[in-house]
Amino acid sequence: MATRTGTIADAGRVLARARRRLIPFLFLLYIVAYLDRINVGFAALQMNASLGFSSTTYGLGAGIFFLSYTLFEIPSNIMLARIGARLWIARIMMSWGVVSAAMMFVRTAPAFYALRFLLGAAEAGFFPGIIFYLTLWFPRRERARTVAAFMTAVFFAGVVGGPLSGALLSMHGAGGLAGWQWLFLLEGLPAIVLGVVVLRVLDERPAAAAWLTAEERAVIGAALEEDAARQRVETTGRALRNRRTWAISLIHVIIPVTLYGIGFWMPQMLKTASGANDFVVGVLTAIPYAAATVAMVIVGRRSDRTGERRWHFAIPALVCAAALAASTLSSTAMWTVATLTIAMAALASMFGPFWAMATSEVGGVGAAASIALVNAVGNTGGFVGPYLLGAINDATHSFAAGLFAIAAILVAGATAALRLPDGAS
Repeated sequence: MATRTGTIADAGRVLARARRRLIPFLFLLYIVAYLDRINVGFAALQMNASLGFSSTTYGLGAGIFFLSYTLFEIPSNIMLARIGARLWIARIMMSWGVVSAAMMFVRTAPAFYALRFLLGAAEAGFFPGIIFYLTLWFPRRERARTVAAFMTAVFFAGVVGGPLSGALLSMHGAGGLAGWQWLFLLEGLPAIVLGVVVLRVLDERPAAAAWLTAEERAVIGAALEEDAARQRVETTGRALRNRRTWAISLIHVIIPVTLYGIGFWMPQMLKTASGANDFVVGVLTAIPYAAATVAMVIVGRRSDRTGERRWHFAIPALVCAAALAASTLSSTAMWTVATLTIAMAALASMFGPFWAMATSEVGGVGAAASIALVNAVGNTGGFVGPYLLGAINDATHSFAAGLFAIAAILVAGATAALRLPDGAS
């Protein structure tokens, strides 16, 4: 089978070149985004005691980010589709960088809640915007591996972010600032700088990419046209009323519940289990994220090779649930690191297949709205996970019940994914 301008092999070669060009830069952007989103988990090692925040206060503040993020997600992605990724992503990055750095001025719980809310509003649209942007470059058969390569940034950010945040916390007292203040300031500034870089280097579509030859632009265009012929091009309204989109949106909830429930609390879990200093805790958190980075790429490639999505999503969800439940059986540092490593690797394995499944049927501006809806609804889980663990920890002085609750949510999501019709895979 051939496209109009070349063979499938030709298209694969050109798309691989595009992936090598685009993904490293987008990967860097997402590392900065994810660090600014979760660095509050490391700041909490000092900030909670310094400001007198309880586990419930911290969990609410960590999770409230996702309320504004969800509220502004769809309009943000529609704006991106209308005015272009370059301008809108640059705006998102510069605004969230300013708010993230301003977290250093927090003194009270209301100020903590307000800035976390503003951070979510500023960042809204970044991730679904990038996913939509990738659909303008890569056909369905390439998306699981492409999305997985991009989203390894989430877990690679944990690899570098743990030791980096631990080191920044060690600056406590320098210049009259607490370590957690240095952390927010120095991890917020790169987003502002990279927002300016986006304006200079991000190409909107293959047709505008000067680094591709005319033949290569034609090959990608033909592959995308062939793909588009099998998709429904819908209006925003119809896309938002699509039942399949809503079903996938609800299934997506289990990913943020787990990612942020564990991500925001992992430093404190490991601190409790190990009794180590902040820098060592940062190094320990890098281990689960490193395993997750490898697992995400392997499973994403296998899902693309087989064309199967549902089982590639459901089996890792069940493994993650089992690992979280097993983590409650012992409180030693070695056991906690081992079980959380398995859990994070399994969680990471779900990302590529899920987003390939979520972007497989709808095209046009409706695709931007559909992707934003899936991400917005799913990210309500980003509020539920951290707050659930915080409230349960305050009530029981243990993370065990909260981890069992997240495990149950994962099982429910895996079951729902397997019940999607064959066409949804």
